[in-house]
Amino acid sequence: MTELCYYEILQIEKSADKSTIKKAYRKMAMQYHPDKNPGNSEAEENFKAVNEAYQVLSDDEKRAIYDRYGKDGLEGHGQGGGFSRGGFDDLGSIFEEMFGGSFGGGSRQRQRKTYNYNLDTETNINLDFNEAIFGVKKEIKFKYKTACNSCKGTGAKGGKLSTCGTCNGQGQVHMRQGFMTFAQTCPHCEGTGQSVSEKCPDCSGLGYHEKEESFTVDVPEGVNNGNRIRVSGKGNIAPDGSRGDLYILINVKEDKHFVRNDDDIYLEVPIFFTQIALGDTIKVPSLKGEIEVKIPAGAKDKQQFIFKGEGVKSVNGYGKGKFIVQIKIIYPESLNSEQKELLEKLQQSFGIESKPHEDMFSGIFDTVKGWFK
Repeated sequence: MTELCYYEILQIEKSADKSTIKKAYRKMAMQYHPDKNPGNSEAEENFKAVNEAYQVLSDDEKRAIYDRYGKDGLEGHGQGGGFSRGGFDDLGSIFEEMFGGSFGGGSRQRQRKTYNYNLDTETNINLDFNEAIFGVKKEIKFKYKTACNSCKGTGAKGGKLSTCGTCNGQGQVHMRQGFMTFAQTCPHCEGTGQSVSEKCPDCSGLGYHEKEESFTVDVPEGVNNGNRIRVSGKGNIAPDGSRGDLYILINVKEDKHFVRNDDDIYLEVPIFFTQIALGDTIKVPSLKGEIEVKIPAGAKDKQQFIFKGEGVKSVNGYGKGKFIVQIKIIYPESLNSEQKELLEKLQQSFGIESKPHEDMFSGIFDTVKGWFK
C-alpha cells in the first residue's frame, strides 16, 4: 500500500474535496489502526501510509506541490512521519468510535478494485545539464496499461473470480503464537477474498494490454536529478475509462566544469601562484555570461568567492541559489635557469622574511638538544 500514490492510498479521486478526504482518512485509519490489528505489521504500515497521505492531501500547499512534483517536491516542507494537528483531532474521534462502540462482526475485507494494477505510472527522461537549469520542451515516449476488455482487468477468464482457497473468502488468515491468535491480510488474494482460478487467454492473466504513446512536455527550469514531474491523465487506464497520472523521473547529465549542489553552482578556477602573490582580477564563465572575480593578494588555496542570486532558479519558486567560484593555486612543474635566478633574487630581496621558519625555530633546536644530555 505504501507504494501507491496518496490518492490511491485513501481510495479517492484526485478531484476530491477536503470533506471527502477527511471521510476517507477516518474510515481507513479505523480499519488499519494497530489497536484493532494487534501484531499485524502490515496493518501498522498501512496505518502509517494513510496518515502520511492525509497530512499532505489535507494541506492545500502540500497538496499542490505533491500534485505537480510528487513526493520529492515535498522535501523541505515539513513532510515527515509525525501527525499533523488535523491528524490528532481526527484520531481523537476515531478512538471514540473504536473504543466507545462495538468491535463486533462486519467484513474486514479490503474494498476491491476491478483491475489488478495501479493507475499511476512512471517513466524516465534524460536531460542535459543546461536543459535542467533553463527548462526545455521534450518529447516523451512511454508505455501505459489499458484494461483487458475480455476480463475487465481481473486477469480471470471471462472476468469470473472464485473464492480464495487460502482464506476461504475472508480476506484474512490467522496465525497462532502460543495462546494468542493474530490475523493478517491474506497474502494470496491481498485481502479481497477472491482469486483467479483460470487465467484470461487474451491477456495471459495480466489483466491489461500495453500501449505506447508520445507527447511533448514542458520541463520547468530548475529541475534536478531525481525530481519527478506529474502529468495528469497520462497514466494507466481502468476498465471504466478513468485514467491515472504519469510521473516523469528526471535524470540530469553532469557538466565538465560546473558542479551543481541543489540550487548552488560551483566552478573551480585555476590561478597561477604569481597571481596570488600580486593579486588579480579575472573573468570567469557563469550560467548566463561572465562574472568578474577580484582575487586579493595572499588568497588561500580552495578559497571561495560567492555570488548570491547567480545560481539556479528554485523549481519550487523560492528564489535563486548561489554561484560559487573556488580557486585552485597552480605552481610551475619546472623552472628554467632564468626563472630560477629571478626567483632567487626575489627571495633574497625579502631577507629574513623569506625564511619564516628560521626565526620561529631559532630557540627550539637548543631546547631539543637539552632533552638528551
